Amino acid sequence: MIDIKRVRNAPEDVIRDLERRGEADAAARVQGLTQTDQERREALARVNELKALRNEVSKAIGEAKREGRDAEADIVRMREVGEEITALDETVRDCEERIGRVLLELPNAADPRVPEGGEEQNRVLREWGEPPEFGFVPRPHWELGETLDILDLPGGSRLSGSGFPVLKGPGATLQRGLINWMIDIHRAENAYTELRVPYLVTSETLTGTGQLPKFAEESYRTERDGLWLIPTAEVPVTNLHSGDILHGDRLPVKYVAYSPCFRREAGAAGKDTRGLLRVHQFDKVELVRMERPEDSAEALEELTTEAGGILERLGLSYRVVLLASGDLGFSASLTYDIEVWAPGVGQWLEVSSCSTFTDFQARRAGLRFRRAQGEKTEFLHTLNGSALALPRLMVALLETYQQEDGSVRLPEILHDAVGFRELSPPGA
Repeated sequence: MIDIKRVRNAPEDVIRDLERRGEADAAARVQGLTQTDQERREALARVNELKALRNEVSKAIGEAKREGRDAEADIVRMREVGEEITALDETVRDCEERIGRVLLELPNAADPRVPEGGEEQNRVLREWGEPPEFGFVPRPHWELGETLDILDLPGGSRLSGSGFPVLKGPGATLQRGLINWMIDIHRAENAYTELRVPYLVTSETLTGTGQLPKFAEESYRTERDGLWLIPTAEVPVTNLHSGDILHGDRLPVKYVAYSPCFRREAGAAGKDTRGLLRVHQFDKVELVRMERPEDSAEALEELTTEAGGILERLGLSYRVVLLASGDLGFSASLTYDIEVWAPGVGQWLEVSSCSTFTDFQARRAGLRFRRAQGEKTEFLHTLNGSALALPRLMVALLETYQQEDGSVRLPEILHDAVGFRELSPPGA
């Protein structure tokens, strides 16, 4: 969350940050915050003043009693002081609750490098590889999936409704092999520690990474237990050290985790929803890093390179896009989207968002570190990126490596990981 000290000391800067993010009524919200903060500080100052007075008079009352003097007037007065302190304490608590609620609803400030504007202002930074050329009209993955008998969309709809596809046979094997292959690369080559995390988390955990309260309507909740299905492994992994104070020598902390992801909102109705393009449940391999503030910018570049490196090994053409301020996620300060080319649908598909959150999530989740013994604690910087999300990776693989007869020849690097070389139509 935003530091209340920054709101107090530089309100105009905070207003500009919020306006860059497209937040309505930024000036009024910041003004309300500063007024509530001033009310809290005045009440707190008065409380401290009264408590000091009470301590002083209490000593005088004690001396008067020991000396046999009448202290009734001071006793009555201190009762009134106690009642005023109680009322002021309530005022302080009320102000802190109001400040906390507002701060939880305000997005992170966009990095100065982020272009201002909406999606149309997103900037392509670089591209890798060349889109494949075909001597035939490439088919979309849902047609390939039907021909190969590896994708059962009607079956998923019968089970759970639209947006819940079923992979079968070698399609399921391919996805499982991809997950293991990617995790092994990040674990063995990129020095990430592998985690297996819960898929149900508390409201506090979702609040820590910024999904709550803003995205409550887009999330799945188990009403009886008050737990939420995770939208990404970022949520439990980032919160794993909530409340801890990490030692500076231990940084950076680098985790990789596979999880299914659950999202009620799967895109605009009727837009890019066929096949595996937008689904409510999908698999993803996630990278999460916790860094010293001065190291987080370089860490984001490294993390983005690691995610893109998976696509390079697979020979898939991709591009890196810097998101504009109006297209940033709620908690992100700067985001690079990695988009892979899918020739069957003729689109660039996002397979990863690599983001730095500065200290925004750390303030919400209580993620701190200490550089050395005896020094004050500081908030960590958190980062994450998909490496990679499976549905659209599967789309790009199937559509890029399809053959005219409907088969799919997998890149050689996957042969051992999945146990076969190609996907062929039944009976072929």
